[in-house]
Amino acid sequence: MNVTTTDADRRRTPAPESPAGTGRLLGLLAFANTAMFALYMGVGSVLLPTQIAQIDPAHKVAALGMIGGVSAVFATLFNPVAGALSDRTGRRGPWILGGGLAALAMMALLGGATTVLLATIAWCLGQAAMNVHQSAVTAVVPDRIPPARRGTASAVVGLGLPVGGTLGVLIASQTVSGLRTGYLVLGAVVAVAAVLLTALGREPRREPAPPVPFGRQLKAFLSALATHDFRWAFIGRALLVLGYFCVVGYPLYILTDHIELPAGLEPAAAIAILTPVSMAAMGVSTVLGGVLSDRWNRRKLFVGVSAALAGLVMIVPVVSPTWTGMLVFSAVNGLAFGCFMAVDTAVVTLVLPRAEDAARDMGVLNIASAGPQIIAPFVASAVIAGLGGYTGLFLVGGALSLLGALAILPIRSVR
Repeated sequence: MNVTTTDADRRRTPAPESPAGTGRLLGLLAFANTAMFALYMGVGSVLLPTQIAQIDPAHKVAALGMIGGVSAVFATLFNPVAGALSDRTGRRGPWILGGGLAALAMMALLGGATTVLLATIAWCLGQAAMNVHQSAVTAVVPDRIPPARRGTASAVVGLGLPVGGTLGVLIASQTVSGLRTGYLVLGAVVAVAAVLLTALGREPRREPAPPVPFGRQLKAFLSALATHDFRWAFIGRALLVLGYFCVVGYPLYILTDHIELPAGLEPAAAIAILTPVSMAAMGVSTVLGGVLSDRWNRRKLFVGVSAALAGLVMIVPVVSPTWTGMLVFSAVNGLAFGCFMAVDTAVVTLVLPRAEDAARDMGVLNIASAGPQIIAPFVASAVIAGLGGYTGLFLVGGALSLLGALAILPIRSVR
């Protein structure tokens, strides 16, 4: 892919970090991503489902699906819009800091919610704040990391998902009897990470982008999708994420209503066991996938195989709806999803159409992560109600992930 770089483009795009600066920056980004995923996983997997089950136990699946779908709209809208604004201002730091502090305030509001409506409003605002924060954090890698180190950088940053997910679920499971405390702790971790990244990250100042008429902005907003490779990367991620979240959005209810747990093991405690299993596997595959994809320069192979594996492993809880089956599923699914997200992120940074629009275009790509989360709760609740319960849910999730694997094949500029 050939992209013409003008003098104005170069002035707005910071030079890559030195090796020492790269190491410090990656450490800060790793912590920021860890905090971010701790909140997402702790709230989404444990705190919010528990809260909704307490508020409306008879309609918990439908209520949680509605909250998940509506809040994902906010995530989908705010991520690329905030990314475009941070491109426009030439700064990531204020958006990282503002989003992180706003997230803490929204977690305080969510912790006090006593109705489904109030919980919906609070989590929607929380998603908005977190996606303002996330859009700017995500743009730092294409801004400041050399292309030859993108796979390794994506792997290091990608460890935030397994590590943060594990910590978030453990914090949430330990505070499930005091939901407000759990929400505040997770929000505070994000706020602290945002302060450290903006204070210690030494962000180079980019020149603000020149003003653009609204019509041109609207046209440019999704212009990256006109690029062949970016479009297929978008489609592949969207399908994989849709399949993934159709299933992982309901872990508490799956363990309550579908899986035969050992005597004495409660669903919330089971999540606290399964999550470290999945996240440890995810951590291993994130590092290995990122490093080996750089070394072998074969990123499409890693992305396609991991997406296919994520689809095939969905059959395990269908044929074995047992505690052992869930342990196997969690481990293999973690391996597949970790490798996919690490290497796919590297692929995306290499097919971005324009370096100076990195945050905007990464935000557009994040629609492929957030957008399916709008659809997934409604798809999942419909499948559970009308297509064989949780068995049908696993099969649908697997089919979507396999389609995501096939969507990687048309990408041409990355091996």
